[in-house]
Amino acid sequence: MSNRFIDDPRFKLFSLSSNEPLAEKIADALGVKLGTINLTQFADGEIKLNVAESIRGSHVYIVQSTSNPVNEHLMELLIAIDACKRASARTINVVMPYYGYARQERKTQSREPITAKLVANMLTSAGATRMVTLDLHAAQIQGFFDIPMDHLLASPLIASHLMNDGLYGDDVVVVSPDHGGVTRARKLAEFLKSPIAIVDKRRPKANVAEVMHIVGDVKGKRCIIIDDMIDTAGTITLASQALLDQGATEVYACCTHPVLSGPAIERLEASPIKKVMITDSILLPKEKELDKIEQITVAKLVAEALLRIHEDRSVSPLFDEKF
Repeated sequence: MSNRFIDDPRFKLFSLSSNEPLAEKIADALGVKLGTINLTQFADGEIKLNVAESIRGSHVYIVQSTSNPVNEHLMELLIAIDACKRASARTINVVMPYYGYARQERKTQSREPITAKLVANMLTSAGATRMVTLDLHAAQIQGFFDIPMDHLLASPLIASHLMNDGLYGDDVVVVSPDHGGVTRARKLAEFLKSPIAIVDKRRPKANVAEVMHIVGDVKGKRCIIIDDMIDTAGTITLASQALLDQGATEVYACCTHPVLSGPAIERLEASPIKKVMITDSILLPKEKELDKIEQITVAKLVAEALLRIHEDRSVSPLFDEKF
């Protein structure tokens, strides 16, 4: 990664309310200051927003994860895009480390919406000219957009963190918690030069998982479960116990997006997982911090991507570069 800063007055970086600490780190990595957006609410809860500086002819980058409260953060973003469009911004680039509604990317039964596509339509209609996101729940969501989409991967960051802890090689097995995550697990395993295993599970309803059995050899191995998100932590904690039952010596967990809803923190604390490694794509509040949780910042990865986008250079080298 380069240590170059952006020196262009037309580059404007803003943060909305979902993850200001991450936006500050991105700004520091780029050598710029965050622009000012004034966010208030009317008495009935309607969002009132004002961009407090001229952005005419500028390339605007708005950092906003659509994490909890999802609908409020999404509405903030739509209003901010509209404000920038009406203020004559040249481009409006949405930097969304965590893409909410990504789990509703297909119809699984009759009369269901495809909400991930609806959100893509809303962002585009509002005036976004580019999307930058991180580890989508389903890669095909990239095709839901009719504007350029840069889909960044956290696996190089996670791999570097694991290797610094000595977690790599033949005595380590990278575990996908379901069949859908095999590609993600294989990518991490390539970095770590380790084999993979798969947890065969079924999900009778949303946020409920039942582990069936382990596909692959985990006996006597240190196991690293990798997923795009941890929501209620039901899957990850069930999988960790199943791996130990099959003879694994230690279990670690990694994810990009720490959604951590409902009983997640209590489940992780009570689980046999030795360490949980997450990124800061979603702001981790103080009450959800645990001794076994380690946070990896994605700020330098996102900053390098924005630098490359602004300079019309390829972003693809970031998919394979360890940080």
